[in-house]
Amino acid sequence: MKKVIVFAILLVIAAAAIYNLYPEKKLPGNTEIDYIVVKKSNRKLLAYSKQKLIKTYEISLGDHPTGHKVFEGDEKTPEGIYTINAKNPNSGYHKNLGVSYPNAKDIATAKLLGKDPGGDKIHGIRNHIGFIGKFQRLFDWTNGCMALTNTEIDELFTAVKIGTKIEIRP
Repeated sequence: MKKVIVFAILLVIAAAAIYNLYPEKKLPGNTEIDYIVVKKSNRKLLAYSKQKLIKTYEISLGDHPTGHKVFEGDEKTPEGIYTINAKNPNSGYHKNLGVSYPNAKDIATAKLLGKDPGGDKIHGIRNHIGFIGKFQRLFDWTNGCMALTNTEIDELFTAVKIGTKIEIRP
């Protein structure tokens, strides 16, 4: 019986390693992503070029992703149409793409509540723990941002220009 348990544990470890290390389809070289759609309920980020879906990414969100972000700390991801307004290669989360949240309406809503609206980003895994790779997808762990693996944010970081439209759907 002990051998069966040890074998089962080793099998699970091997399967987990294969899952995490198995290469996924890469974004074609020199691709320019000009439109991003995030489907929060499906945990998907869809990257488009010239109205053609190029790649779909699995993402993690905040601990309470349902609904529109209203203020810093509500653990939600905003919903609506924004743009990519910044690129940070020295982020605390590998790299990140800034999202133009909050807009004027978002700021006004938070102000009515006496709160800071916060901000939002698409980012990789926290620095120094990037080895978790695809396992980051297994649960929602951000403060409301959209998280990818480090390899995936590297792809988007190169392919997305400042000003790219991002539509975040429920």
